[in-house]
Amino acid sequence: MADLDIDWSTDGIIGRRDRHYAASQRAFVPYKTPLIFSHGERQYLWDEKGKKYLDLLGMNVCISVGHAHPTVTRAVEEQIRQLQHCTTMFYHPVPAHFAEELTARMPKGQDWVVHFTNSGAEAIDLALIMAQTFSGNIDMLALRNAYHGATIGAQSLTGISSFRHDIPLLGGIHHIANPDPYRGIFGDDTGAYLAEIDRTIQYATPGKLAGLIVEPIQGYGGIVELPRGYLKAAVRKIRDSGGICIIDEVQSGFGRTGDHFWGFEDHDVLPEVVVMAKGIGNGFPLAAVVARRDVAESLAKKFFFNTYGASPMACAAGRAVLKVIDEEKLQQNSKRVGAALKSVLERLHQKYEIIGEVRAHGLMLAVELVSDRKSKMPAAKETTEIFERTRENGIVVSKSGANRNILRMVPPMCIRMEDVAWVEEALERSFAGY
Repeated sequence: MADLDIDWSTDGIIGRRDRHYAASQRAFVPYKTPLIFSHGERQYLWDEKGKKYLDLLGMNVCISVGHAHPTVTRAVEEQIRQLQHCTTMFYHPVPAHFAEELTARMPKGQDWVVHFTNSGAEAIDLALIMAQTFSGNIDMLALRNAYHGATIGAQSLTGISSFRHDIPLLGGIHHIANPDPYRGIFGDDTGAYLAEIDRTIQYATPGKLAGLIVEPIQGYGGIVELPRGYLKAAVRKIRDSGGICIIDEVQSGFGRTGDHFWGFEDHDVLPEVVVMAKGIGNGFPLAAVVARRDVAESLAKKFFFNTYGASPMACAAGRAVLKVIDEEKLQQNSKRVGAALKSVLERLHQKYEIIGEVRAHGLMLAVELVSDRKSKMPAAKETTEIFERTRENGIVVSKSGANRNILRMVPPMCIRMEDVAWVEEALERSFAGY
């Protein structure tokens, strides 16, 4: 069979997508002019015309150890030459090895088991089913400003209107006030946010819960980190009401925060369920629900099936990701380079009034743009303009948040100290005049 033809012309790529993609898939385009990538290497990308970019988005936090990493590529190549797919009704050693290696990364003190899926949204749906089945209750608490995915279950748990479709979503989901010291309704009063949990349970539920789902650091919401003490106290309330704790580590896991392998480890909490995806496979379709054994056993009589869940190819990539994180000390690198990038953002904060706040933990960083620092009015229009400039200046970032006024940076964890100067120069040029 002859090689398949690919039209790399800019007009051809845009034209085919516009003609053959459904509206629901065409809609997710951040720039005024589409950005087309041809290849990547570690933290760098090149467009179809040869321009080089520093990737500060990691393809939506999916590229954890670097584009086209040779260790990941080799692991997948070796597997694909042996067997491309093995459905979970049959056995294969690679997914089982990966499950063993993944549970070894979890905190001690619980008997952890793994269910592999294709995407984070599928994993969120499974975690929701586990919580409701195990507890025997329906009602779930989730945070405002949270993003958990686009399936019916995941978007029902999401607390941002732009990701919630105009259709009936799941009942029993209650969004509680987000403990955000900068923009939250109770400011930095952690006790007030915790009291809101009590009121929600008392007035909006039957008094019993299936659980609470929470991101240790809200990703799309703008790198909003839970304040100290909040999660531990919140989980106690949830458990007293019969529910369990689901931690969404889709963006914050795998050493990205630098301090710990998992974001929740910063909060002295041991959850019943952890959802992970994105960087788990360095771009291969892979996600997992890691749960306490007794919680997972509640589904023993009703299986949850994903056709490509536990794919040997994807799990081979996942095993390679863990190997690279260790060998290249990427968790430590995240802490070191993340601190340097935070310093860059803090210098910009001192210089440009439009930056209302800098938020950073390891390689999860963001600046929130406001038209006035006192009123904190979101500067959405200016954010769009500056966002377009970042592309012109050779860096790829995300325009995020419920108000689309946040520039978010979550680069591959292989980004180096030598790249920090490039980031600072590009951002200086992008913010010039503001």
